[in-house]
Amino acid sequence: MEWASQLCENRHIGAKMTDSKYFTTTKKGEIFELKAELNSDKKEKKKEAVKKVIASMTVGKDVSALFPDVVNCMQTDNLELKKLVYLYLMNYAKSQPDMAIMAVNTFVKDCEDPNPLIRALAVRTMGCIRVDKITEYLCEPLRKCLKDEDPYVRKTAAVCVAKLHDINAQLVEDQGFLDTLKDLISDSNPMVVANAVAALSEIAESHPNSNLLDLNPQSINKLLTALNECTEWGQIFILDCLANYTPRDDRESQSICERVTPRLSHANSAVVLSAVKVLMKFMEMLPKDLDYYGTLLKKLAPPLVTLLSAEPELQYVALRNINLIVQKRPEILKHEMKVFFVKYNDPIYVKLEKLDIMIRLASQANIAQVLAELKEYATEVDVDFVRKAVRAIGRCAIKVEQSAERCVSTLLDLIQTKVNYVVQEAIVVIKDIFRKYPNKYESVIATLCENLDSLDEPEARAAMIWIVGEYAERIDNADELLESFLEGFHDESTQVQLQLLTAIVKLFLKKPTETQELVQQVLSLATQDSDNPDLRDRGYIYWRLLSTDPVAAKEVVLAEKPLISEETDLIEPTLLEELTCHIGTLASVYHKPPSAFVEGSRGVQHKRLPVRAGSGESSESPEASQAVGAVPDTPPPAVIPSQGDLLGDLLNLDLAPPTSSGPPQVPSMPMGGMDLLGGGLDSLLGGDLGGSPAMGGGLASAPAPAAAAPSLAAPASGLDMLFDLGGGVGMPTGSFVVPKAIWLPAMKAKGLEISGTFARRGGVLQMEISLTNKAMSVMTDFAVQFNRNSFGLAPAGPLQVLTPLSPNQTTEVSLPLSTVGPVMKMEPLNNLQVAVKNNIDVFYFSCQYPISILFVEDGKMERQVFLATWKDIPNENESQFQIKDCHVNSDAATSRLQSCNIFTIAKRTVDNQDMLYQSIKLTNGIWILVELRVQTGSPGCMMSVKCRAPEVAQLVFQCYEMVLKTSSEA
Repeated sequence: MEWASQLCENRHIGAKMTDSKYFTTTKKGEIFELKAELNSDKKEKKKEAVKKVIASMTVGKDVSALFPDVVNCMQTDNLELKKLVYLYLMNYAKSQPDMAIMAVNTFVKDCEDPNPLIRALAVRTMGCIRVDKITEYLCEPLRKCLKDEDPYVRKTAAVCVAKLHDINAQLVEDQGFLDTLKDLISDSNPMVVANAVAALSEIAESHPNSNLLDLNPQSINKLLTALNECTEWGQIFILDCLANYTPRDDRESQSICERVTPRLSHANSAVVLSAVKVLMKFMEMLPKDLDYYGTLLKKLAPPLVTLLSAEPELQYVALRNINLIVQKRPEILKHEMKVFFVKYNDPIYVKLEKLDIMIRLASQANIAQVLAELKEYATEVDVDFVRKAVRAIGRCAIKVEQSAERCVSTLLDLIQTKVNYVVQEAIVVIKDIFRKYPNKYESVIATLCENLDSLDEPEARAAMIWIVGEYAERIDNADELLESFLEGFHDESTQVQLQLLTAIVKLFLKKPTETQELVQQVLSLATQDSDNPDLRDRGYIYWRLLSTDPVAAKEVVLAEKPLISEETDLIEPTLLEELTCHIGTLASVYHKPPSAFVEGSRGVQHKRLPVRAGSGESSESPEASQAVGAVPDTPPPAVIPSQGDLLGDLLNLDLAPPTSSGPPQVPSMPMGGMDLLGGGLDSLLGGDLGGSPAMGGGLASAPAPAAAAPSLAAPASGLDMLFDLGGGVGMPTGSFVVPKAIWLPAMKAKGLEISGTFARRGGVLQMEISLTNKAMSVMTDFAVQFNRNSFGLAPAGPLQVLTPLSPNQTTEVSLPLSTVGPVMKMEPLNNLQVAVKNNIDVFYFSCQYPISILFVEDGKMERQVFLATWKDIPNENESQFQIKDCHVNSDAATSRLQSCNIFTIAKRTVDNQDMLYQSIKLTNGIWILVELRVQTGSPGCMMSVKCRAPEVAQLVFQCYEMVLKTSSEA
């Protein structure tokens, strides 16, 4: 609490060793005595009484009855007494707002006191009293203090603006305090600058789109100048502010880095991490072949190493941040492996984190050192640490191929120790090594089989069973080994049961004559004697495969397996980008974005690294400032799981009836990591903008346009002319809605007919459903559930059928939708699998939603960004389509398309052909760029579509065709 922190601050003023006496009195009638002392004429007695009141308040006693008496003590020249009274006021003003008004005159008077300490104290206290009636009186004193001649008063007033904004944001804006705060960034005193930046940053966090910190090269220069002179916490505020700035080019980026680098040697670890954050972000702008880039990498290593000499708690925070840095730029610490070697007295949480970083830094150059260390760790007494060390040896084998043989040898040595948990972990990791290097190290299987009886952990038993099943043809007694596991089948964990089932089927396919009885036994146990649905389903699948088509069974069960990847626990690239922008904060310790753990985080802005030099993107546009930098030659990760089975996902859904009759509540789920199909504007990377092919020239197999479009890369024409073009954009005429279609006929749903369509109105997605009861009985208890789908569509509330649906009755229901549900790529992409439940049964159907419902309202791209994005998207991602029998002019097309959130960026006319350049943004952040060519007098249009996710191009074409044909018919 504010008053408690100030109490600690004030203890040194006139404090004596005897202050503890104020906390020990427990006399009866104390309040009455204190009241008398507070009204005493003697100043010393009055001060003693106030101290007793504050002491009572601190230990939790209710002394609010003394409010008027304490307020009367404000009229004093004694600074210590005034501070104590102010502490009391801050604590009790909220519960006694009417009484607190009595103190306003004294506050106003103190704000004009000749002593700057009293002026600052008054304005700070008024800011901390969260009472609306007092905030009205705060404005004038605050305005004066913001322009006070003393910097101590100005810096206190700057923070007070942020506090006032939290109480009454509208008041702060109306009074012009935000503009005054911006002016303070140019103040001559560095602490005033730091506090102004801190206040503006805090206000900007609650208003992410307000652009309060309008940073430009001039203001950045002022901040960098103040950086050298202000306190350590002031430096942190300024560095965090710098991290939100996107430099114009690599020269400015280098200049800022040079001026921030000295902060790396600061004694405060928070300053060091904030400086590292700034440098990590601005390095994205520097070309890798630049000499300074290499110098900066060398300068970043020593401060990070120094952080590891602090106490364990700080070490852990440093290690969590270093873990992110190593994933982003392993070259920074590639020569510092030894500092991550574990010390005998490190706490377990530090040991485990160091171990993780060691594996990330492991390379051919240092693998011998690392393995020697890991082998040593595997003989420690801490079981959890030993397990992790053994796993680390396996991870090294998978990561550094040249070391695999040495790692396997080390693991075999550990198995020979016969320490139970070491043996079990070793078998688990050897299974992974077999998957990474098939047919290479199978000679060790005999040694593994010797330890079969000592395995008692499910994961180790499952790993051993997998090895026996996979290499059954090389193990003479494979059937005996698997049969020994089968004896206690029902006592095994599900993981072991599933693995055993698959291993015996593999064995049967490899040695059918010898194991027929064994496979029948396991199939019987899995399907008839088990109540586990996963085990039963797998058993039935194998049974049917083996009984109907043994050849197909062999192809399925014994198919060649994909090699496992080197690093399975790497943070997903877009999340890593965001976490890098949050180095030195809780997000970097949790390894989660702020939106995942900050309450009420819907306004949290997702930060991104800037674009590397040479990408040609306009760095001043809002889109560019959020663009993601990444290594250009790295393929984008596949983040969509493959399509599953409708029944497999829907049968077990919890389709509860509606629980409330009120309006549906849209869940406040985090929107982070929703770039489902990869790409979007956030994925713009560096690349050569010169010599790109004409926009009209798409894929070779695409139909050619009636009149060839002029080359857009040619000088003084084409896409580059977008900078100088106008382009009238029509007003929206109401969003386009596809007519309702029957999704589920009554004959397939026991008399329930479901028809509907999808719409987007005012930014809200809706599924508009008609439910018709064609049965003879009343229908009630309706509920709906969606299967996982490509864009995460999910109901945002219950299906509101508030009255029973009588026979031959139809009811219209509007179901609000969100896009934060589970994701799985569907075929086709816009396919939606739905389950609807009522009191009769659960019914399943599929429908397809128009992609236009996913077009968001802020999808208008800046022209320069459009140009850079078009050129940056690979040519193979371009698709061309022809819209036939469409009689529409360019103005009508523009207006009609804008009603569907398809925005025209520019328009030009060449050879009687109107060319419209349009942008679309999907709910998951994917950007789609379109060139629409409308030939005057011709019954058709040509369109070229470019997108990072080319799968959506066909759906965009269908949307255009439907909207434009409907428009021309109208």
